[in-house]
Amino acid sequence: MNLVRAGKIGLFTMISLFLHTGTAQEIPVSKVDSCVQQVLKTFNVPGIAVGIVHKDSVVLAKGYGISNIETGETVNASTNFGIASNSKAFTATALMLLEQGGRLKLDDKVRKYIPEFTMYNTYVTEEFTIRDLLTHRSGLGLGAGDLMVWPDGHNFTPDDIISNIQYLKPVSGFRTKYDYDNLLYIIAGVVIERVSGMPWTTFIEENFLVPLRMNRTGASWKTLHDKTNVIAPHVPVDGKLKVIERYTHSIFDAAAGLYSNVDDLIKWVRFQLNHGKTPDGRELLGKHFMDQLSKPQTLMPAFTRPPYNTLFRAYGLGFQLQDVAGKLEVSHTGGLEGIVTQVIMYPQLDLGIIVLTNQQEGAAFMAVSNTIKDFYLGLPYFDWVKEYAGLISVRNTNAEKTVDEVWQFVNQNVQDKVIPVTEISGKYRDAWFGNITILKDRNTGKLRFVSERSSQLTGDVSYYKDKTWVVKWDNAYLHADAFIIVETVHNQVTGLKMKPISPLTDFSYDFQDLDLVKIKN
Repeated sequence: MNLVRAGKIGLFTMISLFLHTGTAQEIPVSKVDSCVQQVLKTFNVPGIAVGIVHKDSVVLAKGYGISNIETGETVNASTNFGIASNSKAFTATALMLLEQGGRLKLDDKVRKYIPEFTMYNTYVTEEFTIRDLLTHRSGLGLGAGDLMVWPDGHNFTPDDIISNIQYLKPVSGFRTKYDYDNLLYIIAGVVIERVSGMPWTTFIEENFLVPLRMNRTGASWKTLHDKTNVIAPHVPVDGKLKVIERYTHSIFDAAAGLYSNVDDLIKWVRFQLNHGKTPDGRELLGKHFMDQLSKPQTLMPAFTRPPYNTLFRAYGLGFQLQDVAGKLEVSHTGGLEGIVTQVIMYPQLDLGIIVLTNQQEGAAFMAVSNTIKDFYLGLPYFDWVKEYAGLISVRNTNAEKTVDEVWQFVNQNVQDKVIPVTEISGKYRDAWFGNITILKDRNTGKLRFVSERSSQLTGDVSYYKDKTWVVKWDNAYLHADAFIIVETVHNQVTGLKMKPISPLTDFSYDFQDLDLVKIKN
């Protein structure tokens, strides 16, 4: 802050600013408590856990609210949450550990370890490195192919992903643009398995969870030993919270599989801030290799506005990087259905912040983490809860209007007994997603969309207009109803394209990447 340009400032204020940004003062727990209570109420979140570590000391490790609205269990510092894509940092750090041991190099070609790995063209296939698996610069679009892992209920395997990724079409040049990708982290997990000779979950547990004494953490839901203190995922459906089925498929482990808690994640953050040292002072991963994790690899769009005035954003190895009020922020977020989380580190401040929630509104963790980091960055107080509540209200209102207009049109078609332009019943195949069928239900007479490989993607199909139909999934909590656009040649249906109806549909429902070709009888 330029005190001259800011005008006159009293001695007391100057002293307060000095103390506020000094090393002795910690954020009052009451300040965090107040913020979290506001967040729980404002964003309809049942439970939150918060961890803060500063100067290698635990400032806060605390749970708030309810773990499961059906049982009434409460959240504490040992309550496990699915940390989702915060797992990516474990996969990236594991590869650095293998490089330190001389088992591989990040710039090795993927085909050295997975000979069958094939991308969308020969050049990209031959040049694709392990580093490329981690840095979201493949040329594929945002969340491309995620329907092979999302939502739960599919029968795809990592081998399927390796086989099918070649059919996903690029949207940009190789290594020219950032587009977030989950599938390539799953393939990175396969590299770890082939080089180490052990399952990804075992490698993570033996090389990180055990030496860091993360005793209540599991590398995946299936390997989590103690499931007695775990949150339930919650999703709002028609304005009311609902406990939903947990995502448990192991295919997602290397990208989003870990279950952990603030007590244990504080140990993980300490390990990162302490340049690879374990709690007993042993160097598990050398500083040179640890530093690679937070070096920019792929540029991301930056948003330069107060109060953080960010000038650059980039993806490193398993972490997002940006400057925030003049300090480097190393962070990641994670999201599963009904769970969203965030881990933030400021190496220059020796500060780590962890926020875990059991509802999928991202504004909740951001309001908490921003409030905490503003304190340590010496920024004036800002009401992030109020700010995000306003933004969400506008966002949701606009999205609801868009969706409501579509269904009003559909319902009017039913009343008017509108005859569709095209008949779309039949079987269709996409090269990477497999077969889907649209058929008439014998009992209801309605058209049904049925995916052979992803059982959650089943729902009623209704006529919208022109050559466009809509599908409403049986599971309302998916919040991912979609358009079905019919393609014809000489008035004969040849295939289908799809896209989400709501602009708020999670990017992992990548319907736009499907190219469903009609299978001839």
